[in-house]
Amino acid sequence: MAIVISLLNHKGGVGKTTSAINIGAGLVELGKRVLLLDLDPQANLTLSLGIGRQPSSMYEALRGEADLAPVEVKNNMDVVPSTLDLSGAEMELVNEAGREFILRELLDPLMEDYDYIIIDCPPSLGLLTLNSLTSSRYVLIPLQTEFLAMQGLVKLKQVIDKVRFRLNKKLEIGGVIPTMYDARKVLNRDVVSTIQKHFGDKVFKTYIRDTVALAEAPAARQDIFVYSRNSNGAEDYLELCKEIVTRTTETVEANTERQTVDG
Repeated sequence: MAIVISLLNHKGGVGKTTSAINIGAGLVELGKRVLLLDLDPQANLTLSLGIGRQPSSMYEALRGEADLAPVEVKNNMDVVPSTLDLSGAEMELVNEAGREFILRELLDPLMEDYDYIIIDCPPSLGLLTLNSLTSSRYVLIPLQTEFLAMQGLVKLKQVIDKVRFRLNKKLEIGGVIPTMYDARKVLNRDVVSTIQKHFGDKVFKTYIRDTVALAEAPAARQDIFVYSRNSNGAEDYLELCKEIVTRTTETVEANTERQTVDG
């Protein structure tokens, strides 16, 4: 059964799409079967992996015109691509019954085919993001280690709490990912210290260092492991994925034990 993870931050430019791609690729390096969903109308994940226009995308699936149609980009890693058409989906679906659960229903037939499903959310808190959170077990928050990137984190946490209370009891923050980190900068170190005070052990021990290879890989239409396997970026994302697997596995096992005791 797949573990569904949303990558979410309503501030752009924090490394959200880069993290979605390379967490997916890193999990494949660890032997997992991964599906990436590009739920962002900007389609940056789709473009970054060189996926051309497909007969069916996230847009057609959400409108009920097709099932989710994964496209294989490498062994054990598939993508459901996005298009700019998705920008109109929120307006078009606003009057649909059960509109918050459309994505969850679409994912049901695919849950046994993958170990992890990673959703790249749009940088907003609208209906598309709501669908992602309603479908997910965990939320990962990529956070650029700059002062302005921290603004709005309280609002983001409030939204996650509301979704958990009203729509998805299992949803939880799986972790905060410090991105574009440079240990030489006092500001970067201070930002990490601040988010650790707010989120405690939810902050991952692995920081994604600011490296040129991570910026170059999308231009080559590749993930960091294909583009530059020996780079700091590849090293960081692989270590991050090890943490993700440990955290998600421990939680699943703990919940299973709790259910057994309760039963």
